[in-house]
Parts: sequence; C-alpha cells; structure tokens
Amino acid sequence: MTPAPPAPERPFDEPWQARAFALAVVTTERLDLPWDAFRDRLKSAIADDPNRPYWESWLAALDDLSSGA
Repeated sequence: MTPAPPAPERPFDEPWQARAFALAVVTTERLDLPWDAFRDRLKSAIADDPNRPYWESWLAALDDLSSGA
C-alpha cells in the first residue's frame, strides 16, 4: 500500500471531503446544471450563516441543489 502524499499535495484533508466534492459534481452534472448553480448556492449558504463550518455550508448547498430549491 502506498502512503498518502504529503498534505500540500492533497486537495482535501479527509477522504469524506473528496466524496462530498464528488457528490456535488455528479449532482450538478446529472441535473444538467452549470457548476455555478452549485457555487452560487454555496456562497449563499456561507452568507446565510457565516459562523457555520465550511463543509456544513457545502452540504447545505448540495441539499438545496438536489432538492430543486
């Protein structure tokens, strides 16, 4: 088994973060939406609750996108 590369070479800190990113990409593609549709929801989720952890805002944006809101 190959060890994980050093942190600066890894785009995510944890494996679940990569999966959350992949879910957003696949959801956007399956809904035939531009990436900006997700990105705009993420910006809105962050603005709605700036004290919420980033990845919780990410999941809120993904939920909003997938629910068609």
